[in-house]
Amino acid sequence: MALTSEDFLPSSRHYQELGRPGRPASRSGISHYIFRRQFIASCAALAIVSVAALALLTLLTTPAQLQALLTIAPVTEVEDAQSYLLGPPTRSFRENLRNDTKYITSWLNAGWTNDVMTIGNLLYLALITERIPIIPSFIPSHIGPEAPPLPFGHIFDVSRLRKALRTPVLEWHQIKDANDSSLDELGCWAVWPVVEQGAPPRDSFLIPKLNLDLSYTRAPDWVKLTPPGIDDKHASLWSLARLAYPEARESAISQPPDPSPQRQLAIPPDDHLLCYDYLYYTAVTAAWEWNWDYSPVWRFVGQHMHWNATVEKLAEELARRAMNVPNGEPIPPFISIHMRHGDFRIYCNEFTEDQCFVPLPAVAKRVAEVQQELLDKKGINVTRVIMTSDERDPNWWAEVRSYGWNWVDYAAERTVETYGKWYPVLLDAILQSRGAGFVGTEYSTMSLLALRRVQDWNDGAVRMAKWGRPGADDH
Repeated sequence: MALTSEDFLPSSRHYQELGRPGRPASRSGISHYIFRRQFIASCAALAIVSVAALALLTLLTTPAQLQALLTIAPVTEVEDAQSYLLGPPTRSFRENLRNDTKYITSWLNAGWTNDVMTIGNLLYLALITERIPIIPSFIPSHIGPEAPPLPFGHIFDVSRLRKALRTPVLEWHQIKDANDSSLDELGCWAVWPVVEQGAPPRDSFLIPKLNLDLSYTRAPDWVKLTPPGIDDKHASLWSLARLAYPEARESAISQPPDPSPQRQLAIPPDDHLLCYDYLYYTAVTAAWEWNWDYSPVWRFVGQHMHWNATVEKLAEELARRAMNVPNGEPIPPFISIHMRHGDFRIYCNEFTEDQCFVPLPAVAKRVAEVQQELLDKKGINVTRVIMTSDERDPNWWAEVRSYGWNWVDYAAERTVETYGKWYPVLLDAILQSRGAGFVGTEYSTMSLLALRRVQDWNDGAVRMAKWGRPGADDH
């Protein structure tokens, strides 16, 4: 059977726990004003350059050349970063941070989709603390350690995000030279031991890659979102924001920092570069609030995290070939589907897989509902369908074909060989987001983000299919 994107999703107990089904130093006024003026001017110049560059890229670039382009940081991003860094990447991150500016960062360790949500939480925290975020690269926790870390800006449009948020967005590769062996010490807040009692600070594959030696101080108990005794792992983003300010910070340090693993240094939480170990399980008002349309992080940050134009163009080419659309003709509107099976099998309990997962006739019923809603509300008859799934059973895919639905065959496209192991899952996420309508798998965060994107980016019709027992999606 042809490989699909979620062949690269994790099956380990660690990731199952992360992806389990769940319920739904401030700047002065003058310097801030100057900074904003410089930033707006930079955005205007960058927009002109970007339009011309994209037009040229579309004309001249072949798929085989795209990977090479993605491995080079755009010059405009580096130049733009000079406003709030001292220069190009340095051996120590401290050598590159401005003394008149405060920053914030955190680490990733939750699987790619959940890491995207974690970065959304970090950006929201940066906004409410008035600090410049430093975004970590994505780590291959779900596709295998042989894949390299992937910079945020190689998948997402950082320039567009900066403009939407009206704040700078930096990445670690712009600040510290990861190829230099110099070790940096940094004091950070440990949030994970507070919400997961007895656990150590959350580790990340990226920390040794950046040659960082971290000393953690346990965050105070009041950062937990829910009252004591409630079995939930979420911390409050606004409570975490209190730690960015002197009065709360001073009163919150109730115990000495843990020694760093390499140099055994006990360093209090840094104020210049505010650091938290783990921000996936964080929220503003309620646990799992990304599930709801009011989600503050989605509304103020997540919806502005649009795709990098280069990888989006590659996804369009794959969609065109999957639906046999000739070159030169517009890609017709389609309905995207995400049926996650893979690691969800552990939640089937006493039921067999064919009883547990959504049967394709029920998926087809959801597709028909989306088609009817698009016809009623927009007057468009959408007949094309693209399936994405981690299912490997060829009989299941044969049944998918019987409905006249399409999918991208990443094995036949030699996507991994050409672009690397990251790309099937990334391209599936883009394809899902491009649907005029979308049908997803309940409790899957990948489906959840696709639903949000289709709903808010495309004004699309969306459905989530229920599963876990026979007839779960009967309605």
